[in-house]
Amino acid sequence: MQLIDQHTKKIMEGCKERAREAGLRFSDETLEYIVTNRDMLELHPKVMIPTLYDYWVHDVEVLKEKGKYELYPHNPYETVINTRPPISFYNDNNPDWLNVMIFYHVLAHIDFFQNNLYYRHTWDYDLTGKALADKRLIARLRSEHGRRLDYVIEFARSIDNLVGYYGELSALFRGETPPLPRRLDYYFDVFLQRVKKVKTAGYVQEIERYNRCMRDFGDLGEETFFAEVMARYPEFEALYLKSRSEERRGRPDLMQFIMEHSPVLNREEHRWMKSVLEVIRSTSVYFQPQMRTKIMNEGWASYWHEKLFLTDDRIRGHEVDFARVHSGVTCLHRVGLNPYAIGMRLFQHIEEQADKGRISLEFQQLADIHARQEFDRGTGGGTAFIFAIRENLCDFSFINTFVDQDFVNRHKLFVAGRRLNKERMTWQYYVKSRTAEAYRAMLAESLYHPPVIAVDEAKGEGKYLYLDHRFEGKPLVKDFIENTLMGIEYLWGGPVKLETSEVGLPPPDEAVKPPERQQKIHWRRYVYTMEDRKLSRTLL
Repeated sequence: MQLIDQHTKKIMEGCKERAREAGLRFSDETLEYIVTNRDMLELHPKVMIPTLYDYWVHDVEVLKEKGKYELYPHNPYETVINTRPPISFYNDNNPDWLNVMIFYHVLAHIDFFQNNLYYRHTWDYDLTGKALADKRLIARLRSEHGRRLDYVIEFARSIDNLVGYYGELSALFRGETPPLPRRLDYYFDVFLQRVKKVKTAGYVQEIERYNRCMRDFGDLGEETFFAEVMARYPEFEALYLKSRSEERRGRPDLMQFIMEHSPVLNREEHRWMKSVLEVIRSTSVYFQPQMRTKIMNEGWASYWHEKLFLTDDRIRGHEVDFARVHSGVTCLHRVGLNPYAIGMRLFQHIEEQADKGRISLEFQQLADIHARQEFDRGTGGGTAFIFAIRENLCDFSFINTFVDQDFVNRHKLFVAGRRLNKERMTWQYYVKSRTAEAYRAMLAESLYHPPVIAVDEAKGEGKYLYLDHRFEGKPLVKDFIENTLMGIEYLWGGPVKLETSEVGLPPPDEAVKPPERQQKIHWRRYVYTMEDRKLSRTLL
């Protein structure tokens, strides 16, 4: 692996000038490396971060990818990572005309990384530098604790998809300090009602006492009132300060809760495990937006590499070569999903709609198909509109807002179904639906959406770590429950319960006829208990 030569760097700088003139915004400094296919295979398990910590699963992935490469040789064109400065890797046998196309693609990725608000928490530090520090920490701990370190990494990585990504973002957008409740509000709304659970008569007496202090002592009334509160309830101040710290941080995710409250991790001899969990969690949070903006990110890069490449005078004579490569990257699959193709065409569709004034209530209210096709207010502003989309949306909002029937009809999209031909014992694919609703649902089904699992301290009763799965129509994968709960039990140092929803028989009191029993899905709540590495399941 080595930096690109000066000739290739000059090509990159020329691409930067043209990209900025088109409106893309990105940092001046970038690093470009030439790598071989072997380098690509070795970096891929580490998410292309050379300084990421070492872990035995990475070595297994390298061996697996090498086996695939021997069967199906291929040349990846590029990979870019969201660091400061951005780092990109290029295959060592790319010709100059192909590098022009790839550089535009990479610059659009960098523009997306540095301007999309879902990446806001990644703008403040350089991941490669932090990853190098984490790698050295992991190496030192491995030399001290041996195989136990890999157990901790494995157990932590089994729940690293449950990190509080949106909590991190909301803390940034709220400002440095969110508004906190006044001491008086906490006393009357929380302390008296929830902590002390005073009766109505006692609550009213406290209100009257507060009013009397304010009348008798004026500006010192509240201070006088709380002097008596502190004498009566010495624990009040500590509880109030704790509530303030919790309000600042928000609700902790599962990994944060384990780090703060685990009896095992808080022992002096096990505090090193907290450092490992923090490394796993921070790395996961960093990469969360890339998993949630795959269609937008690849579509944005494909849109700009096509638009900028075709107007670049340096590619004359290679138009056919470009068409061959570009069509291979952005072709629409009849069955399956190509994020490059869907994202690029959706950005083009939105730009055209905005240019013609179709992003309006007037157009949406038109029902006549010919009137919709002829509608053109010539308002312009399509390019500015897609830049605003690039800044503010993720895949979920992008798809649900702009995948409409016009887009589906224009590109002849459909949802494919699959059925078994019993005579030939083969799968048959057929057009299941051509509606925008069905196509949006298919796209939404493909998006990254980890389960929402929160800690319920009340149900745990101080004896268990009680995890409550917020059911959203998708059950947890049963094959992973046992090993994941075993890892959580190890980190927590005690029994763990998981409440979730699964398909079950209807309740006995429901009179369901046999045909309806087969058609209707009955979701029931079950509790898994992991204690002493033994798993049990009970019906609630």
